[in-house]
Amino acid sequence: MADTAVPAPPVCRACGTQYADARPDCPVCLDERQYLGPGGQRWTTLDGLREEGHSGRFEEQGPGVLGIGVTPQFAIGQRALLLRTAAGNVLWDCVPYLDDAMVRAVEELGGIDHIAISHPHFYSSMVEWAHAFDAPVHVHEADRSWVGRPDPAVRFWSGRTLRLTDEVTLINPGVHFPGSAVLHWSAGDGALFTGDVVNVCPDNRWVTFMYSYPNHIPERPEAVRAAADLLAGHRFERIYGAWWHRVVTSRGNEVLARSAERYLRFEQAGSVPGRG
Repeated sequence: MADTAVPAPPVCRACGTQYADARPDCPVCLDERQYLGPGGQRWTTLDGLREEGHSGRFEEQGPGVLGIGVTPQFAIGQRALLLRTAAGNVLWDCVPYLDDAMVRAVEELGGIDHIAISHPHFYSSMVEWAHAFDAPVHVHEADRSWVGRPDPAVRFWSGRTLRLTDEVTLINPGVHFPGSAVLHWSAGDGALFTGDVVNVCPDNRWVTFMYSYPNHIPERPEAVRAAADLLAGHRFERIYGAWWHRVVTSRGNEVLARSAERYLRFEQAGSVPGRG
């Protein structure tokens, strides 16, 4: 009898993106905003990661915010955030790995009502997560072509904002990727969740903007200016970046505004340290 088993969706080892079918290359890694390591294109699957001994990592990252990651670190070290809001749980960004223990842990916290993704580097295994929790995944229409595993759970939105609940709004600032998104949570003093669309620096008094972080390609000044103006219309005390414990803990609006001003100042022609 012929083997009719459906092959497991492949996962790129370099960036963590899961695809619907086997393919020779990973478009995310071929793009100049990402890269392939010296070993070239390599693939695995979720079962392969489980066999290698990966597991979930959970750490509180702020009030009502739980970080979810993978240990040992895999791909670009993606870290998701579970927001426990008054209208249900929202998973911000995603990770390439998922297992039964992680599903049980999240279910004990109330499951997931919405999944929202900042940009293609965090698509990872978002469809696996959507199926596990019966939750829609919100992706901006402008980045539709980057979705490697199309699925009815993926819902595309357009325009500058999408209101998910009374407290949670997605915003398209148009930096890093055309369909990039950040999430604003209006509860309390307000918080902005940015992935590395707006990157929280190791010195968390600052954020920055890049077209490509690994390849050190700066973002266009006009795009940074427009993004800063757009985000200034929302109130937030905290900014949650893409990596573990990269959090601006106070005066978020002020931090973003002066960081954008600094970026634009140094991007001006002839403006280099020690001159002008």
